[in-house]
Amino acid sequence: MSTEIPQSNPQPGVAERAIDAASDVSRTIGEVAGGLHAAVNRLTETIEEARKPGRPLATVAAITREAPLASLFVAFLFGVAVARRR
Repeated sequence: MSTEIPQSNPQPGVAERAIDAASDVSRTIGEVAGGLHAAVNRLTETIEEARKPGRPLATVAAITREAPLASLFVAFLFGVAVARRR
């Protein structure tokens, strides 16, 4: 017959659980930041591509430089049209 008392697994303390939670949050924030960085890079590349001569943003920029008030009026009408659809 054995007189040993069975040892139970000790539960992690509050500090250990807080450290685990903080490391999980830190890892998650790192993953989100990496995803945002990749998305910003793709968006930047797309905008740079659209600004090349003959592309849509280059055309809009040229028209806006030549007729700023007319462009502002068109942008206002576009905004009103979008707002009314909602």
